[in-house]
Amino acid sequence: MKNSDFLLALLMILMTGFNAFAQETHPEPKTLVIGSQAPDFRLKGVDDKTYTLSDFAKSKVLVVVFSCNHCPTAQAYQDRLIDIYNNYTSKGVALVVISSNSSKSLNLWEQGWSDLGDSFEEMKIRAKDKGFRFPYLYDGDDQKTALLYGPVATPHAFVFDNDRKLQYAGSIDESMEKGKGELLRNAIDDILEGRIIEKPLTKVFGCSTKWAWKTEGKNKLYKEWAALPVTIENIDTAGIRELINNKSGKLRLINVWASWCGPCVQEFPDFIMIDRIYRSREFEFISINADKLARKDNVLKFLQKNEASNKNYIFNSDNNSDLVEAIDPQWSGALPYTMLVEQGGNVIYRLQGPINILEMRKLIANNRFIDGVK
Repeated sequence: MKNSDFLLALLMILMTGFNAFAQETHPEPKTLVIGSQAPDFRLKGVDDKTYTLSDFAKSKVLVVVFSCNHCPTAQAYQDRLIDIYNNYTSKGVALVVISSNSSKSLNLWEQGWSDLGDSFEEMKIRAKDKGFRFPYLYDGDDQKTALLYGPVATPHAFVFDNDRKLQYAGSIDESMEKGKGELLRNAIDDILEGRIIEKPLTKVFGCSTKWAWKTEGKNKLYKEWAALPVTIENIDTAGIRELINNKSGKLRLINVWASWCGPCVQEFPDFIMIDRIYRSREFEFISINADKLARKDNVLKFLQKNEASNKNYIFNSDNNSDLVEAIDPQWSGALPYTMLVEQGGNVIYRLQGPINILEMRKLIANNRFIDGVK
């Protein structure tokens, strides 16, 4: 066995042991029980201000909701939380939303139903896009606040009375599709009116909290992706036109690139990331290489290095004009060139130059064809 192979095997053993140890030393956090005092926190908001429990001392009721960007359930409740904030702020109710998911355990596949991940910078974008007026706080680095409250899933609501004793914990309502936030509203109303909450504890529904030590699933998935075969096929003008016409039933992202093109090489990993985020849906990424056919082996090595297990092609002719015309008559020929094509060949995006990854994710995540709509 080579020294490098031995060291790699030793590293894998150590990492496996570390993951097992981490699981044992981090048991599932316990959810705060009814009647508990609200744990203090010190967290940064998307407005770059730091918030603590004392900042809401004057409020009659404090609602703390653990949520996030990426989870489709959490996204379904964003407008309902906005309505609750608008309806109850004047009644002395404070609403605080906290995102505690760790980037260490959140994988790309789980972000396939969103245009954004759960980083602090992406939280700022979501807050701006949705017009959040309530504090949206980040707890993803050390998860200290989440460990104290014990949210099971996103969203998970905790409602405290004027003495900051927990009176309700659980769901916002009972229907992701048709709910109006009635469970949370009823709990708030009961506290404001001095009534006993009939059902103070309800079960939650949504994406599980991404605890930092739960990395086994993410590591396994990424290892599986890395092991997928990487291939490249020749393609002619007829084949390119067939790709553009897109009869696949999927939303198709096409990138034309070359190994000698600096911007192409620099942005290529972004396309691989996009592919991994959305590949489980009605979406596919296709790369078309514009190197000379004689460099096919070199191109394949680049693709293998980038774990490009998507569909990859290389143009089978050195006639650049034919390539440009087959791809898009509107294209001048400068690389890189990217197109987003719906079923039937409807081009909804074309760009000569590097893409904006956030713009691209919005286009993909919000497109009807990615849900299989014909």
